[in-house]
Amino acid sequence: MHKAGFVNIVGNPNVGKSTLMNQLVGERISIATFKAQTTRHRIMGIVNTDDMQIVFSDTPGVLKPNYKLQESMLAFSESALQDADVLLYVTDVVENPEKNMDFLEKVQKMKIPVILLINKIDSLQGNQNTQEILGDIVEKWHGLLPNADILPISAKNKFGVDILLKRIYELLPESPAYFDKDQLTDKPARFFVSEIIREKILLYYDKEIPYAVEVRVERFKETEKNIHINAIIYVERDSQKGIIIGHQGVALKKVSTEARKALEKFFGKSVFLETFVKVDKDWRSNQRELDSFGYNPE
Repeated sequence: MHKAGFVNIVGNPNVGKSTLMNQLVGERISIATFKAQTTRHRIMGIVNTDDMQIVFSDTPGVLKPNYKLQESMLAFSESALQDADVLLYVTDVVENPEKNMDFLEKVQKMKIPVILLINKIDSLQGNQNTQEILGDIVEKWHGLLPNADILPISAKNKFGVDILLKRIYELLPESPAYFDKDQLTDKPARFFVSEIIREKILLYYDKEIPYAVEVRVERFKETEKNIHINAIIYVERDSQKGIIIGHQGVALKKVSTEARKALEKFFGKSVFLETFVKVDKDWRSNQRELDSFGYNPE
């Protein structure tokens, strides 16, 4: 008997979906930083054993969109409700259970198995009332999603992840594999180059800068020993370009160096990375530009 299915991860921003995805897949598939709206696409990570294939999908955090980019991000999240065999709804120990009720109401109507994951329980350590606090959280969520399995976890510390995988296996339908057994993700190498560069920008710049940035890989040439990459960092304003580059190019050099180190670890070989910065005015609100960057859920 072989089991296979699509297990989609949804939830509000900054609850730890990408960290969970990386723990489940065992590879660094989704960028995970402390900033909200880190994940912009729907990213698949595939777990294979002899008798099972789980196709996980990490999705952007659910939010009320303010511009076209966020509309596309919400569409990625909503599409994950339509093709899942098992849905993982991620929350944490501080989130208001009634946040984004419009989306939650769609989850309530689903006929497939739903597992509610209460993440970040490690943050309750040392609190004398840990069990009482956790019990109250579980009770509130049970009222909102009465048919869901509820599992407290710590994605960061991998607590509860093995129990979750066991439960997913129990819920998966019998099916042949959907992808080759040696495949890790549905995304090409260029996608992860863009994501890793964008992660470093998220880490090293403040305020609105990271959210006005997109990265496009213009050249990706791989040999047996190394990879040559040219990437363009797009921003919306000339002032943002100046901030990204920094005085005498110091800021851009720092980001590029850190990105190169991460890319070498990711690909397991030497990387030569060249980065350039260009202005693409209001790309977040231009549907043609969004399509060119891959923000099309269809």
